[in-house]
Amino acid sequence: MNQELTYEAAYTELQQIAEEIENETVSVDVLAEKVKRASVLIEFCQQKLRATETEVNNIIKQMENKPGA
Repeated sequence: MNQELTYEAAYTELQQIAEEIENETVSVDVLAEKVKRASVLIEFCQQKLRATETEVNNIIKQMENKPGA
């Protein structure tokens, strides 16, 4: 599933989990599962953001190093 997961989908799911917890609509029986899933989603989003930041920085460096730039 993580191969098909996008940042937007992960973020949306995180928002939904947070809302369920804040509104206390999550039963105690599944609370630990929701928190564990949220942890996985947060890590996924952080990795995606770090990878994107690295890629953007590399592009900027390439543009700065081009002759005539």
